[in-house]
Amino acid sequence: MTSMSEINVLLTLPFPEPLIERLAAVSPQLKIHVHHAQSAEELPKELLPEIEILYTFSALPEPEVAPRLRWVQLHLTGVDHVAEHDLMHSEVMVTTLSGASVPQVAEFALMCILALSRRLPTMIDDVADVRWMGERFKRYRSVELCRSTLGIIGYGSIGREVARLGRAFGSRVLATKRNLRNLKDQGYALEGLGDPDAELPERLYPPEAVGSMVSECDFVVVTVPLTPETRGLIDAKVFERMKPTAYLVDVSRGGVVDHGALVEALNEKRLAGAALDVYPVEPLPQSSPLWNMSNVILSPHVAGASDKYYERAVDLFIENLHRYRAGRPLLNRYDPERKY
Repeated sequence: MTSMSEINVLLTLPFPEPLIERLAAVSPQLKIHVHHAQSAEELPKELLPEIEILYTFSALPEPEVAPRLRWVQLHLTGVDHVAEHDLMHSEVMVTTLSGASVPQVAEFALMCILALSRRLPTMIDDVADVRWMGERFKRYRSVELCRSTLGIIGYGSIGREVARLGRAFGSRVLATKRNLRNLKDQGYALEGLGDPDAELPERLYPPEAVGSMVSECDFVVVTVPLTPETRGLIDAKVFERMKPTAYLVDVSRGGVVDHGALVEALNEKRLAGAALDVYPVEPLPQSSPLWNMSNVILSPHVAGASDKYYERAVDLFIENLHRYRAGRPLLNRYDPERKY
């Protein structure tokens, strides 16, 4: 986009005013419109015919009511909530926030690893009972990250930061990656974080070898997007290959881990424990046996929450705005064939 004609940009989220001012300062060519909308029905019908760029969570118009729309920037990394919308299969460019939530999600995963390895759920249960159980050194015996093996399923931006943090604790890192021919991180990345050239893992595996990888791991962190290929990826066969002393941490998308197989593995003590932030059905149904498992940490899909989320989102959006105006490729372009 090199023309100096006016570019109408619609923001559908409640950005703080200083961040809106940063967006407007990118170029006088941009005309910023702010209209909070959680659904397509709430979008401003009088503005849609003129909008060229849309920033949204999930409020997407039908292509025919926004004929000038050229680019949609989504407010999330995952796209499964809108993947079937007509716009996602049109000529309109769609970009995600992949990379913008890396620090908080990776830190969340590490928190879960530490909590599980240090038996924190058991300690909390005992505190609630106002007593320490006998044989405390056995009951609270920890699994050290130092010299442990950390497996990462999905070596994208979040997986690479989990690897960096794990290596800082002295862990040996293994990982699966969809495309082993291209190891460099091509997406948006925060300076100093992650593993841009995939140098940290001792070994990289193709997705079909996930069973081989997890058989060596003390901790397994799931970070893949939800696609037809990854739905149900972590199933009974994978759990059968895991060590009975291993822990699973899922910060990916609901549906990647087969929860029926997970519950069975936990009940049969073929897995030491799990930490889950995402679920096939959200919120997690009250009938789920996971609620009552003492070796399971549950959180309501908040790994990506951060006081800096909007700020980083704007940083990425601004970078893409500059690229759009200069006619350069946008970062985090959605690929309908890959589904992310």
